[in-house]
Amino acid sequence: MSQYADTSAAPVCPRHPDRVSYVRCQRCERPVCPECQVPGAVGVHCVDCARSAQAARRGARTILGGSVVADALLTKVLIGACVLVFIAQQVLGSLTSDLLFAPAVALSEPWRFLTTAFLHSSLMHLAFNMWALWVTGTALEPVLGRWRFGALYGLSALGGSVMVYLLASPSGASWWTGTVGASGAVFGLFAALFVIQRRFGRDTSAIVGLLAVNLVISFTGASISWQGHLGGLLTGAAVAALFAWAPRERRKAVGLWGPVGVGLVLLILIAVKALVS
Repeated sequence: MSQYADTSAAPVCPRHPDRVSYVRCQRCERPVCPECQVPGAVGVHCVDCARSAQAARRGARTILGGSVVADALLTKVLIGACVLVFIAQQVLGSLTSDLLFAPAVALSEPWRFLTTAFLHSSLMHLAFNMWALWVTGTALEPVLGRWRFGALYGLSALGGSVMVYLLASPSGASWWTGTVGASGAVFGLFAALFVIQRRFGRDTSAIVGLLAVNLVISFTGASISWQGHLGGLLTGAAVAALFAWAPRERRKAVGLWGPVGVGLVLLILIAVKALVS
């Protein structure tokens, strides 16, 4: 007598019922055919579970409302950009003078308010700022998310240049003195780290000591723009305070419009200085 195997209980892929599969999704344990298999950290996932996991990752938020990021990618990009620009400075002699910030040319060439933050006067200058950017960036970017961290860095850099512009006298040598460096932005990150640690009750003694040493150097050292450091410090503290003390239900809105508001304040200060100079 002929006998036939009973295949009615064979596991089949939910998306392709005509395909038998003995491989199961690690999440939902449904059978998954080779076409529907998505590699996971352990085993494979089905298409539906993979999509759900991706959506959950996109929706995940940090303690300050920023999007969760895997690593400090923007910090690495900023460091790479500064290093590349420094190399270009050595090759292209006019690059520094074309991009540095000087109050005398601030309004006619406004991009200098930001481009100066990518320039450095020496290898030591670059090395210190990149070390400080790495230390603070790897701590802040995962907490803030890339958008908030980028806004904090950019506004701190802008705030440093704005302070240089505000405190320069059109009749003095400071009006024509050029400044370079990411120090204003870095001081903004120092301030932000202090504000956020303070907000959540963390020990701030290390960052206070680091800030104190750098402020002393800024105000007593020769050829150091203490104005830029001060401007970056105040701007970074203001932006970080907005992020840190925003009510939970308004963190997304504050994360977007808070930096816009700070940017507008800086632009208004530039306009007022231009009118009274």
